[in-house]
Amino acid sequence: MLRHGLTQSNVTRLGLVERVLSSSFTSVTCLVFLFINGVMMFILRSKPVFQETSRYILLFHLLLADTLQMAITQALYLLNAYRIIMTYPECGVLTMIGHLTNDISPLLLVVMSLERYVAVCHPLRHASIVTVKNTGAAVLAVWIFSLLNVLTRVLLLLKFPFDELESLQMPELCASTNMILLPVFDHYRTAYTGFLFTLAGLIIVCSYVSVMVAARSASRGQGDKESARKAQRTLLLHLVQLALILLSYIYTTVLIFLYTVTSRIIFLRMQSFMFVCFFFIPRCMGSLIYGLRDQTIRVVLTYYLCCTLKVAVAPVKAVLVS
Repeated sequence: MLRHGLTQSNVTRLGLVERVLSSSFTSVTCLVFLFINGVMMFILRSKPVFQETSRYILLFHLLLADTLQMAITQALYLLNAYRIIMTYPECGVLTMIGHLTNDISPLLLVVMSLERYVAVCHPLRHASIVTVKNTGAAVLAVWIFSLLNVLTRVLLLLKFPFDELESLQMPELCASTNMILLPVFDHYRTAYTGFLFTLAGLIIVCSYVSVMVAARSASRGQGDKESARKAQRTLLLHLVQLALILLSYIYTTVLIFLYTVTSRIIFLRMQSFMFVCFFFIPRCMGSLIYGLRDQTIRVVLTYYLCCTLKVAVAPVKAVLVS
Protein backbone atom coordinates (compact mmCIF):
# COMPACT_ATOMS: atom_id res chain seq x y z
CA MET A 1 0.00 0.00 0.00
CA LEU A 2 1.56 3.32 -1.10
CA ARG A 3 1.57 6.30 1.22
CA HIS A 4 -1.02 9.08 0.68
CA GLY A 5 -3.10 6.76 -1.51
CA LEU A 6 -1.02 7.38 -4.62
CA THR A 7 -0.97 4.78 -7.36
CA GLN A 8 2.29 3.40 -8.72
CA SER A 9 1.85 5.31 -12.01
CA ASN A 10 1.28 8.61 -10.20
CA VAL A 11 4.37 8.07 -8.07
CA THR A 12 6.40 7.31 -11.20
CA ARG A 13 5.06 10.42 -12.94
CA LEU A 14 5.76 12.60 -9.91
CA GLY A 15 9.26 11.15 -9.65
CA LEU A 16 9.95 11.96 -13.30
CA VAL A 17 8.67 15.52 -12.90
CA GLU A 18 10.81 16.01 -9.79
CA ARG A 19 13.87 14.67 -11.61
CA VAL A 20 13.30 17.08 -14.48
CA LEU A 21 12.80 20.01 -12.11
CA SER A 22 15.83 19.14 -9.96
CA SER A 23 18.10 18.57 -12.95
CA SER A 24 16.92 21.87 -14.48
CA PHE A 25 17.60 23.68 -11.21
CA THR A 26 21.11 22.27 -10.85
CA SER A 27 21.87 22.79 -14.56
CA VAL A 28 20.87 26.45 -14.52
CA THR A 29 22.80 27.04 -11.30
CA CYS A 30 25.82 25.25 -12.73
CA LEU A 31 25.72 27.34 -15.93
CA VAL A 32 25.55 30.56 -13.89
CA PHE A 33 28.55 29.58 -11.78
CA LEU A 34 30.45 28.33 -14.84
CA PHE A 35 29.80 31.68 -16.50
CA ILE A 36 31.09 33.56 -13.45
CA ASN A 37 34.23 31.44 -13.28
CA GLY A 38 34.67 31.68 -17.04
CA VAL A 39 34.54 35.49 -16.96
CA MET A 40 37.02 35.52 -14.09
CA MET A 41 39.44 33.24 -15.95
CA PHE A 42 39.13 35.38 -19.07
CA ILE A 43 39.93 38.47 -17.01
CA LEU A 44 42.97 36.79 -15.47
CA ARG A 45 44.29 36.15 -18.97
CA SER A 46 43.36 39.54 -20.43
CA LYS A 47 45.87 41.81 -18.69
CA PRO A 48 49.65 41.44 -18.25
CA VAL A 49 49.38 42.49 -14.59
CA PHE A 50 47.32 39.37 -13.86
CA GLN A 51 49.65 37.06 -15.79
CA GLU A 52 52.72 38.42 -14.01
CA THR A 53 51.40 38.40 -10.44
CA SER A 54 51.70 35.20 -8.42
CA ARG A 55 48.46 35.67 -6.53
CA TYR A 56 46.45 35.90 -9.76
CA ILE A 57 48.29 32.98 -11.36
CA LEU A 58 47.28 30.82 -8.41
CA LEU A 59 43.72 32.12 -8.59
CA PHE A 60 43.50 31.20 -12.29
CA HIS A 61 44.49 27.59 -11.64
CA LEU A 62 42.11 27.39 -8.67
CA LEU A 63 39.24 28.59 -10.87
CA LEU A 64 40.27 26.19 -13.63
CA ALA A 65 40.18 23.21 -11.26
CA ASP A 66 36.89 24.35 -9.71
CA THR A 67 35.30 24.90 -13.12
CA LEU A 68 36.29 21.43 -14.35
CA GLN A 69 35.05 19.95 -11.07
CA MET A 70 31.65 21.61 -11.42
CA ALA A 71 31.27 20.44 -15.02
CA ILE A 72 32.18 16.82 -14.17
CA THR A 73 29.95 16.81 -11.08
CA GLN A 74 26.97 18.17 -13.00
CA ALA A 75 27.48 15.62 -15.78
CA LEU A 76 27.43 12.79 -13.23
CA TYR A 77 24.35 14.30 -11.57
CA LEU A 78 22.44 14.35 -14.87
CA LEU A 79 23.50 10.80 -15.72
CA ASN A 80 22.25 9.60 -12.33
CA ALA A 81 19.08 11.69 -12.44
CA TYR A 82 17.99 10.01 -15.67
CA ARG A 83 19.18 6.56 -14.58
CA ILE A 84 21.83 6.15 -17.29
CA ILE A 85 23.96 3.09 -16.54
CA MET A 86 27.61 3.26 -17.61
CA THR A 87 30.45 0.80 -17.92
CA TYR A 88 33.24 0.60 -15.37
CA PRO A 89 35.83 2.21 -17.69
CA GLU A 90 33.52 5.12 -18.57
CA CYS A 91 32.60 5.76 -14.94
CA GLY A 92 36.23 5.33 -13.91
CA VAL A 93 37.41 8.05 -16.30
CA LEU A 94 34.80 10.54 -15.08
CA THR A 95 35.34 9.86 -11.39
CA MET A 96 39.14 9.97 -11.69
CA ILE A 97 39.00 13.36 -13.42
CA GLY A 98 36.71 14.44 -10.61
CA HIS A 99 39.23 13.23 -8.01
CA LEU A 100 42.04 15.08 -9.80
CA THR A 101 40.28 18.45 -9.84
CA ASN A 102 38.78 17.95 -6.38
CA ASP A 103 42.20 17.40 -4.78
CA ILE A 104 43.82 20.35 -6.54
CA SER A 105 41.61 22.98 -4.89
CA PRO A 106 42.67 22.34 -1.25
CA LEU A 107 46.34 22.25 -2.26
CA LEU A 108 46.07 25.52 -4.17
CA LEU A 109 44.29 27.10 -1.19
CA VAL A 110 47.31 26.10 0.90
CA VAL A 111 49.73 27.71 -1.58
CA MET A 112 47.59 30.87 -1.77
CA SER A 113 47.49 31.06 2.03
CA LEU A 114 51.27 30.72 2.25
CA GLU A 115 51.62 33.49 -0.33
CA ARG A 116 49.51 35.81 1.84
CA TYR A 117 51.53 34.79 4.89
CA VAL A 118 54.82 35.70 3.20
CA ALA A 119 53.37 38.97 1.88
CA VAL A 120 52.31 40.12 5.34
CA CYS A 121 54.84 38.54 7.70
CA HIS A 122 57.92 38.76 5.44
CA PRO A 123 57.20 41.69 3.12
CA LEU A 124 60.88 42.41 2.39
CA ARG A 125 61.43 38.86 1.15
CA HIS A 126 58.12 38.52 -0.68
CA ALA A 127 59.47 39.69 -4.05
CA SER A 128 62.35 37.21 -3.94
CA ILE A 129 60.36 34.24 -2.63
CA VAL A 130 57.05 34.61 -4.44
CA THR A 131 58.25 34.96 -8.03
CA VAL A 132 56.44 33.94 -11.21
CA LYS A 133 58.92 31.10 -11.66
CA ASN A 134 58.46 29.79 -8.13
CA THR A 135 54.70 30.12 -8.47
CA GLY A 136 54.75 28.09 -11.68
CA ALA A 137 56.82 25.42 -9.94
CA ALA A 138 54.34 25.31 -7.04
CA VAL A 139 51.38 24.98 -9.41
CA LEU A 140 53.15 22.21 -11.33
CA ALA A 141 53.91 20.40 -8.06
CA VAL A 142 50.23 20.61 -7.07
CA TRP A 143 49.05 19.11 -10.37
CA ILE A 144 51.70 16.36 -10.25
CA PHE A 145 50.86 15.46 -6.64
CA SER A 146 47.16 15.25 -7.47
CA LEU A 147 47.89 13.21 -10.59
CA LEU A 148 49.97 10.74 -8.56
CA ASN A 149 47.03 10.30 -6.22
CA VAL A 150 44.78 9.54 -9.19
CA LEU A 151 47.29 7.06 -10.60
CA THR A 152 47.43 5.34 -7.21
CA ARG A 153 43.65 5.05 -7.23
CA VAL A 154 43.74 3.58 -10.73
CA LEU A 155 46.34 0.98 -9.73
CA LEU A 156 44.26 -0.02 -6.72
CA LEU A 157 41.18 -0.22 -8.92
CA LEU A 158 42.93 -2.50 -11.39
CA LYS A 159 43.41 -5.08 -8.60
CA PHE A 160 39.71 -5.87 -8.94
CA PRO A 161 39.16 -8.99 -11.12
CA PHE A 162 37.23 -7.33 -13.96
CA ASP A 163 38.04 -10.28 -16.25
CA GLU A 164 35.83 -12.51 -14.11
CA LEU A 165 32.76 -10.35 -14.72
CA GLU A 166 30.25 -11.31 -17.38
CA SER A 167 30.02 -7.69 -18.49
CA LEU A 168 31.73 -4.40 -17.74
CA GLN A 169 28.30 -2.80 -17.40
CA MET A 170 27.87 -1.40 -13.89
CA PRO A 171 25.01 -2.84 -11.80
CA GLU A 172 24.53 0.59 -10.19
CA LEU A 173 24.65 4.23 -11.21
CA CYS A 174 28.03 5.86 -11.72
CA ALA A 175 29.29 7.45 -8.52
CA SER A 176 32.57 7.71 -6.70
CA THR A 177 31.29 5.50 -3.88
CA ASN A 178 30.17 2.81 -6.35
CA MET A 179 33.72 2.60 -7.71
CA ILE A 180 35.00 1.41 -4.32
CA LEU A 181 35.24 -2.22 -5.34
CA LEU A 182 37.83 -3.38 -2.79
CA PRO A 183 38.30 -2.59 0.92
CA VAL A 184 41.87 -1.39 0.32
CA PHE A 185 40.51 1.32 -2.00
CA ASP A 186 38.22 2.63 0.73
CA HIS A 187 41.06 2.56 3.29
CA TYR A 188 43.32 4.52 0.96
CA ARG A 189 40.63 7.09 0.17
CA THR A 190 39.88 7.67 3.85
CA ALA A 191 43.55 7.98 4.80
CA TYR A 192 44.39 10.30 1.90
CA THR A 193 41.38 12.56 2.46
CA GLY A 194 42.09 12.83 6.18
CA PHE A 195 45.76 13.61 5.55
CA LEU A 196 45.04 16.18 2.82
CA PHE A 197 42.41 18.18 4.66
CA THR A 198 44.13 17.98 8.05
CA LEU A 199 47.37 19.27 6.55
CA ALA A 200 45.59 21.97 4.54
CA GLY A 201 43.53 23.07 7.53
CA LEU A 202 46.56 23.28 9.84
CA ILE A 203 48.60 25.33 7.34
CA ILE A 204 45.76 27.77 6.68
CA VAL A 205 45.01 28.15 10.41
CA CYS A 206 48.70 28.72 11.21
CA SER A 207 48.92 31.29 8.41
CA TYR A 208 45.79 32.99 9.72
CA VAL A 209 47.16 33.18 13.27
CA SER A 210 50.51 34.54 12.05
CA VAL A 211 48.82 37.21 9.96
CA MET A 212 46.50 38.09 12.86
CA VAL A 213 49.51 38.63 15.11
CA ALA A 214 51.11 40.78 12.42
CA ALA A 215 47.92 42.83 12.08
CA ARG A 216 48.02 43.66 15.80
CA SER A 217 51.70 44.53 15.79
CA ALA A 218 52.20 48.05 17.10
CA SER A 219 55.39 48.54 15.10
CA ARG A 220 53.58 48.54 11.78
CA GLY A 221 52.13 51.54 10.01
CA GLN A 222 48.44 52.03 9.34
CA GLY A 223 48.79 50.89 5.72
CA ASP A 224 50.56 47.69 6.74
CA LYS A 225 47.90 46.97 9.36
CA GLU A 226 45.11 47.39 6.82
CA SER A 227 46.90 45.07 4.39
CA ALA A 228 47.33 42.51 7.16
CA ARG A 229 43.64 42.72 8.08
CA LYS A 230 42.63 42.15 4.44
CA ALA A 231 44.94 39.15 4.25
CA GLN A 232 43.46 37.89 7.52
CA ARG A 233 39.94 38.06 6.12
CA THR A 234 41.08 36.35 2.91
CA LEU A 235 42.64 33.48 4.88
CA LEU A 236 39.47 33.11 6.94
CA LEU A 237 37.43 32.85 3.74
CA HIS A 238 39.89 30.26 2.41
CA LEU A 239 39.35 28.25 5.60
CA VAL A 240 35.58 28.43 5.10
CA GLN A 241 36.02 27.37 1.48
CA LEU A 242 38.15 24.40 2.57
CA ALA A 243 35.50 23.37 5.10
CA LEU A 244 32.76 23.55 2.45
CA ILE A 245 34.82 21.42 0.06
CA LEU A 246 35.27 18.88 2.85
CA LEU A 247 31.48 18.72 3.24
CA SER A 248 31.22 17.26 -0.27
CA TYR A 249 32.82 14.07 1.08
CA ILE A 250 29.90 13.47 3.45
CA TYR A 251 27.25 14.31 0.84
CA THR A 252 26.37 10.66 0.23
CA THR A 253 26.13 9.92 3.96
CA VAL A 254 23.73 12.82 4.46
CA LEU A 255 21.62 11.67 1.51
CA ILE A 256 21.34 8.15 2.91
CA PHE A 257 20.11 9.57 6.21
CA LEU A 258 17.56 11.84 4.50
CA TYR A 259 16.29 8.99 2.35
CA THR A 260 15.36 7.03 5.47
CA VAL A 261 13.50 9.85 7.23
CA THR A 262 11.71 11.69 4.39
CA SER A 263 9.36 10.87 1.55
CA ARG A 264 10.68 10.36 -1.97
CA ILE A 265 9.47 13.73 -3.29
CA ILE A 266 10.90 15.71 -0.38
CA PHE A 267 14.12 13.77 -0.70
CA LEU A 268 14.50 14.67 -4.39
CA ARG A 269 13.91 18.35 -3.63
CA MET A 270 16.39 18.43 -0.77
CA GLN A 271 18.91 16.47 -2.83
CA SER A 272 19.12 19.13 -5.56
CA PHE A 273 19.39 21.95 -3.02
CA MET A 274 22.11 20.16 -1.05
CA PHE A 275 23.91 19.31 -4.28
CA VAL A 276 24.24 23.00 -5.12
CA CYS A 277 25.34 23.89 -1.57
CA PHE A 278 27.88 21.08 -1.28
CA PHE A 279 29.39 21.07 -4.76
CA PHE A 280 28.77 24.40 -6.53
CA ILE A 281 28.97 27.14 -3.91
CA PRO A 282 32.46 26.11 -2.64
CA ARG A 283 33.68 26.02 -6.26
CA CYS A 284 32.50 29.54 -6.94
CA MET A 285 33.83 31.11 -3.75
CA GLY A 286 37.18 31.88 -5.39
CA SER A 287 35.44 34.15 -7.89
CA LEU A 288 33.35 35.76 -5.17
CA ILE A 289 36.26 36.28 -2.78
CA TYR A 290 38.53 37.93 -5.33
CA GLY A 291 35.95 39.29 -7.77
CA LEU A 292 34.19 41.32 -5.10
CA ARG A 293 37.06 42.10 -2.71
CA ASP A 294 40.05 42.62 -5.00
CA GLN A 295 40.03 46.20 -6.30
CA THR A 296 42.06 45.42 -9.43
CA ILE A 297 39.83 42.53 -10.50
CA ARG A 298 36.62 44.31 -9.51
CA VAL A 299 37.32 47.21 -11.88
CA VAL A 300 37.96 44.91 -14.84
CA LEU A 301 35.03 42.64 -13.91
CA THR A 302 32.65 45.60 -13.76
CA TYR A 303 33.88 46.77 -17.15
CA TYR A 304 33.29 43.42 -18.85
CA LEU A 305 29.90 42.91 -17.20
CA CYS A 306 28.77 46.35 -18.30
CA CYS A 307 29.92 45.63 -21.85
CA THR A 308 28.03 42.33 -21.77
CA LEU A 309 24.85 44.06 -20.63
CA LYS A 310 25.18 46.67 -23.38
CA VAL A 311 25.57 43.98 -26.03
CA ALA A 312 22.56 42.10 -24.64
CA VAL A 313 20.35 45.21 -24.47
CA ALA A 314 21.26 46.50 -27.94
CA PRO A 315 19.24 43.90 -29.93
CA VAL A 316 16.23 44.52 -27.69
CA LYS A 317 16.39 48.26 -28.38
CA ALA A 318 16.70 47.60 -32.11
CA VAL A 319 13.55 45.46 -32.04
CA LEU A 320 11.61 48.08 -30.07
CA VAL A 321 12.63 50.87 -32.46
CA SER A 322 11.68 48.83 -35.51
